Amino acid sequence: MIHLDVTIMGTPYRLVCKEGEQATLREAVSYLDARMTALRDSGKVKGNDRIAVMAAISVAAEFLSVKSPQGGPLSDMSILEVKQKLSAMHTVLDSALTPQENLF
Repeated sequence: MIHLDVTIMGTPYRLVCKEGEQATLREAVSYLDARMTALRDSGKVKGNDRIAVMAAISVAAEFLSVKSPQGGPLSDMSILEVKQKLSAMHTVLDSALTPQENLF
């Protein structure tokens, strides 16, 4: 496992990922940081918790509006396919966040 030190809205985090996944994780962190920073800077959302939730909803909406590899919207994907993709995302997030939570 590889340890990555990243910053989201000025707060440092130490994440863990598998060898070869560093670039993808850094890209995800950069994207999330940009979304959260834009929400904060807009002045419409106050508090880091609310900013994180609004960013998560925004990213989820983007995810659901993206076309599937078969050419249709993700809503046309089978429930099983969506569950498999979400499960894979949860596994990546759990492996990245669990070691960090143990530091505190």
